[in-house]
Amino acid sequence: MRHARDQDLDRLEALLASLRAIPGLTEKKRGVFYLKRRSFLHFHEDPMGLFADIGGGPDGGPFERIDVTEAAGRAQLLAAVRTRVGA
Repeated sequence: MRHARDQDLDRLEALLASLRAIPGLTEKKRGVFYLKRRSFLHFHEDPMGLFADIGGGPDGGPFERIDVTEAAGRAQLLAAVRTRVGA
């Protein structure tokens, strides 16, 4: 599994725009988000699809992998981000 490239992230642009609108997240590089100076969210691509790795919140914690290839996974990711960020 490799980090998502620009052409992979192009497929997620609407999701990225939604993430950019969440207060407290900082996008350090396209598709790589930080929360309070901690790595919080980034994307991977492999033959199975596109995946997001999301951290545990402001105090860190283990990363969880969510399949964002389809709309249901994207909605799940947004809900998890909002919960962990407290938005």
